[in-house]
Amino acid sequence: MKRPSVLLVAKEPVTPSTRRGDVEPALRAWLERQRLDALEHAATLRLVLTTLRRHRARVCVATLRRVPSGAFDLVVTVGGDGTLLGTSHHVTAGTPVLAVRSTPLGSVGHFCAADRREAADAISDALSGRLPAVALQRMRVKLDGRRLSNRVLNDVLFAHASAAAAARYVLSVGERSEEQRSSGLWVGPAAGSTAAQRSAGGRVLPVRSRRLQWVVREPYQGPGVSAPVLRRGTVGPEERVRVVSLMDAARVWIDGPHRSHRVVFGGRLEMELGDEPLTLLGLRRT
Repeated sequence: MKRPSVLLVAKEPVTPSTRRGDVEPALRAWLERQRLDALEHAATLRLVLTTLRRHRARVCVATLRRVPSGAFDLVVTVGGDGTLLGTSHHVTAGTPVLAVRSTPLGSVGHFCAADRREAADAISDALSGRLPAVALQRMRVKLDGRRLSNRVLNDVLFAHASAAAAARYVLSVGERSEEQRSSGLWVGPAAGSTAAQRSAGGRVLPVRSRRLQWVVREPYQGPGVSAPVLRRGTVGPEERVRVVSLMDAARVWIDGPHRSHRVVFGGRLEMELGDEPLTLLGLRRT
């Protein structure tokens, strides 16, 4: 029987320290939680490794800083949703992914199939093909015709490079266009609709939805400036959300704060449904 090839990507736990002697009680409690989370994460990682080796899997261990390319029978992430998101950019369509939540109190685990108590059974079911799979749609993002990513799972944020400055742009959806000012614009597939899109006033889309949602963040209205009409909505698989920057210091952030690109005045962003869905195992939410 062929030994399964598994890529294991683990988050690097936060290990904060302080030299101050007069630490506030709330900060002291937070530091203690981080210490306990690091211990819990290490225990979960050991269990996952032990389980994979018990199944005679060939395991390649990596962190988000160094995710190797190549073909694997299974990808396992140990951490939370952030670890899954970071890893997903390196996973091609068709490769199954199992997300294990390593610290139930310290990590968001919306996409995670198991925590430490359930990890061994989830891994066994994943390797045997018994764990249900769902195809999560990912989004393609282009800047001036150049593809930035075909694997956006959560969302992109278009905004001014300074968090204190208003963003100015033209938003186009289908045949409708509107010049707007706001603190930014969220665009993303269904998988990201429970996160920033929802917090900014969007709605939660069905997990299998093939629509993209856009949500204007804190739209501006004032003297001579009407409230925007295109504040939120969705587009279908054959439609696009287009943005033209009216700023020279704009940026677009992709799936979080670690990947971003400058957008100059007149720069054109296009967001549409991608052609590389992510195969996620064990997602119990509908």
